Amino acid sequence: MTEMLLGGIQKNSMIDYPGKVSCVLFLSGCNFNCPYCHNPELVAKGGSPACPYFPEENGIYDFLKERRGFLDGVVISGGEPTLHDDLIPLCEKIKNMGYPVKLDTNGSKPEVVRKLVNTGLVDYLAMDIKTDPLNYSPLIAKDCDPADIFSSIRIIMDSGLPYEFKTTCVKPLVSEAVIDSISHYIHGAKLYALQQFHQHEVLNPEFFRKDERCYTDSELMCLKSAVESRVQKCIVR
Repeated sequence: MTEMLLGGIQKNSMIDYPGKVSCVLFLSGCNFNCPYCHNPELVAKGGSPACPYFPEENGIYDFLKERRGFLDGVVISGGEPTLHDDLIPLCEKIKNMGYPVKLDTNGSKPEVVRKLVNTGLVDYLAMDIKTDPLNYSPLIAKDCDPADIFSSIRIIMDSGLPYEFKTTCVKPLVSEAVIDSISHYIHGAKLYALQQFHQHEVLNPEFFRKDERCYTDSELMCLKSAVESRVQKCIVR
């Protein structure tokens, strides 16, 4: 695990934390290499240069103090936040300021997700399920243990907190068979979001040069129809 490096901030968001006006803190560094990642500058180990808005860590907290009364919550995203040793104290400080915290995670560090849940340091969980966890290697991660992904799914579903699972639909990583498998793994989940892929500023442009990787809107609706009976709510974004 690594020390926290803030890679960027979105000062205002109406869509990243359901029902809340939030800011989004992006932590640098990721242990996955999703070819369609839209934050490639945050993937590299060590990440991008620290966010220019906040040359010092305390600047984050000064910003949040100033925004009290306007912001309803804070989203911690990445990269992959659970790789950082400083994630726990970051969440503690944000919670102590009165903000609810939403965590975006790839689920590869279930022990960190469990600690955040058990200590009450997170209020909403959003986990990306990239494809069938049994097939993450080699395009998503070479050394990802599927058991970790399954553990995170169970921890999140048992947490008692608001949560969502989401899958960015990119061919051939995601197919009807893949979505069918995922829907069985998360059977009964509160919310499952199928996300449209937009081909710009991706981590691996070569992956997209040969074949059409995008789903049409009608194809996404067909995927939704195939799995929505297994979850409480399925949406297309």
